[in-house]
Amino acid sequence: MAEEPPGTWFGFGFCGFGQVPGSGRGRQVHSPEPLQAGVDIRRVTAGWSYTAFVTRGGRLELSGSASGAAGGCRDAWASEGLLVVLHARPGSGALLQAWAPGSALRGEPLWTQNVVLEAQGEDDPGGEAQAGRLPLLPCARAYVSPRPPFYRPLAPELRVRQLKLGAEHALLLDAAGQVFSWGGGRHGQLGHGTLEAELEPRPLEALQGLAMAEVAAGGWHSVCVSETGDIYIWGWNESGQLALPTRSLAEDGETAAKEATGLNADGSQAKRMARAEDGAPAPFIAVQPFPALLDLPLGSDAIKASCGSRHTAVVTRTGDLYTWGWGKYGQLGHGDTSSWDRPRRVEYFVDKQLQVKAITCGPWNTYVYAVEKGKS
Repeated sequence: MAEEPPGTWFGFGFCGFGQVPGSGRGRQVHSPEPLQAGVDIRRVTAGWSYTAFVTRGGRLELSGSASGAAGGCRDAWASEGLLVVLHARPGSGALLQAWAPGSALRGEPLWTQNVVLEAQGEDDPGGEAQAGRLPLLPCARAYVSPRPPFYRPLAPELRVRQLKLGAEHALLLDAAGQVFSWGGGRHGQLGHGTLEAELEPRPLEALQGLAMAEVAAGGWHSVCVSETGDIYIWGWNESGQLALPTRSLAEDGETAAKEATGLNADGSQAKRMARAEDGAPAPFIAVQPFPALLDLPLGSDAIKASCGSRHTAVVTRTGDLYTWGWGKYGQLGHGDTSSWDRPRRVEYFVDKQLQVKAITCGPWNTYVYAVEKGKS
């Protein structure tokens, strides 16, 4: 099998702390810009005020409010409260260290633990999900939380494939393609049809019998991609991050009169506002507590998804990138600061004849790995 040629990482969105792709002179980048040393980067992970990069050679570099570098890094995970670094060791062992971002890589870490690595192939820059990708630990029996206790064990019967953390909730994908969620649920982000919290991983009954391939957790919303390329999305829709009609965006461009609130048949909270033009009510979804099936334009199949605080990004099987939700800092990549409550293709990669392979969202920014079309 021919080796895939190296691609390049791009970034766009909030960079108010000087994190790439910004230069420190501005607070935002509205269109994708290639990262310096983007060809050499293997993984990108971002908090609100800083970004961490892991190179192919195992070097960790920080950019933004946290700075510094270290070698011998196998993986890293950035959040605003914690930077977690997995250092390679000879043999099958590794050292896990957790730092407060402001003092990252200097002095004593907040927490250290030796872990055993399971035999597995090296993950490519495209970011294929593998058991052990942080915040899931290599043993796939525990994960790292940005709040104490940092080490959180998982039930032995859970055969974990992927784990993602939102602001107040967690999503887990098991080996059979079943999705579990737990944590805070006040915005419907757990997908169980209520706004109640769950202390332990609970399977999503609405997705029973549907094999999922990918999960993504936003600040207060959730996304999963099925093995067949379908997208299911639920949680908070304040900025259109579910690609469902949202009142805040409608009011920006329409004059509305009367308002009434109610509950849809599927349990979602709907706000119906009469349009001044013809009086016909339009449903606005504030909270979607059940998974909703989302169709991309042109019937495109999804293969990857990532979520920011209030925006969503999806990669299709053909290598197109679609984004939607909150766009105040250019994190949607459309060349402006507009927010969208429907999927919109990022034309930059189409115009440059680039095929998107991976996507990772920070809270207010987005990072993309792409290769030249025809060379993948």
